[in-house]
Amino acid sequence: MVIPEAARDAIDAAIGRYPEPRAALLPALHIVQRELGCVPLEAARELAAIFAVAPVEVLELLSFYNLFRVEPGGRHRVNVCTNLPCSLRGARALLRGLEAHLGVAAGETTRDGRITLGHEECLGACAWAPMLRIDGDYHENLDLEDAKRLLDGLE
Repeated sequence: MVIPEAARDAIDAAIGRYPEPRAALLPALHIVQRELGCVPLEAARELAAIFAVAPVEVLELLSFYNLFRVEPGGRHRVNVCTNLPCSLRGARALLRGLEAHLGVAAGETTRDGRITLGHEECLGACAWAPMLRIDGDYHENLDLEDAKRLLDGLE
């Protein structure tokens, strides 16, 4: 088994909070990712068995929501919003500048394992574009120098 016992207990508790067990699948994915750092394919298969669904149904969720990873990434996950409002205010240039600064392309992890850089379509903060998210925290109204300082400050 890939899913640790403590995570399985948390998943069982989540299932108990919903009238339909399948409704706990998203919380279960969060539990597994928090415990393992990602949701590897074997864990996805285990979740499919727990929830009595086809493995492809778990994989569909993993591929639809960009907050889940199927492979380990860096200690910090940095995503630049590249939706239209952010792009119009310089987000794509910001992303290119961060790629050059870190020496990786979007979707890659720095050699030291510190940062996985990516982009996502919308973070829902268009009024404060351009912006990025670091490990779930929003940083808004950025220019390249501000963003580089943020990333350089990550351990």
